[in-house]
Amino acid sequence: MAVAMSFTCPGLYCGKTLINNSAVGECGVCPRGQRTNYQKICEECSGSPELYDWLYLGFMAMLPLVLHWFFIEWYSGKKSSSALFQHITALFECTAAAIVTLLLNDPVGSLYIRSCKVKMMSDWYTMLYNPSPDYVTTLHCTQEAVFPLYTIVLIYYAFCLVLMMLLRPLLVKKIACGLGKTDRFRSIYAALYFFPILTVLQAVGGGLLYYAFPYIILVLSLVTLAVYMSASEIQSFKNLVAKKKRLVVLFSHWLLHAYGIISISRLDKLGQDLPLLALVPGPALFYLLTARFTEPNRILSEGGNGH
Repeated sequence: MAVAMSFTCPGLYCGKTLINNSAVGECGVCPRGQRTNYQKICEECSGSPELYDWLYLGFMAMLPLVLHWFFIEWYSGKKSSSALFQHITALFECTAAAIVTLLLNDPVGSLYIRSCKVKMMSDWYTMLYNPSPDYVTTLHCTQEAVFPLYTIVLIYYAFCLVLMMLLRPLLVKKIACGLGKTDRFRSIYAALYFFPILTVLQAVGGGLLYYAFPYIILVLSLVTLAVYMSASEIQSFKNLVAKKKRLVVLFSHWLLHAYGIISISRLDKLGQDLPLLALVPGPALFYLLTARFTEPNRILSEGGNGH
């Protein structure tokens, strides 16, 4: 395909439309689902997301689900029988929202999505790279160069919120009889706060999260596991297996550890990367083996005895 290169579009993301093997029109923003190539011509994104892209989308999809589960557990009370049903409902809401979002994305009606390849950090913030060739007139070339990684998350959050408002109040009203009229809806009120926060986080820091989310997963999962085991006074394997809930929390954190390790390694070299998954139980084992030596009461008693 021969294209005349008698023009040069300024900026990183301004391009011309290609019709009948000829670049026509003035330099400007590419239509949604397209981005400029090295010839400054708008080209349709026909690739599929890489493994790292799917892992990023999975991370952004997990955030509202984990927050739902946290606030449901926080406000349901230890003796509430409604917590399990609310957990299942939250999982259904997020799963249904994810499926609907994929079906509505291009190509419509398919769980397969086409995407543009993320090349650098600036692809997430094209609004900061609108050029001014004559230092007077600004060419507005803001586009979704990372199509659809930016907007698909926002659409998913919107469907999560809609499904929650349609399903959760009816469920909570029917089964959360052990709670007061105000307490039973607090997990829903919490979602009305954290969904706008997640939306702003994606809109402003989507590019930063794309590159940092594996490390965020590892750090947060390690910290929350340590806090949980400390708050539950788990200092031995016997304490750990005393309740099924503790094992569920432990295995959930192990899954997050594995998710973070896979996201960092990207499994480019299976022979070298898969053995890293053996490190997943390491933090929990280290905590159980050293917890007895860091017990505050023991340290205070030894200090009082002059040891």
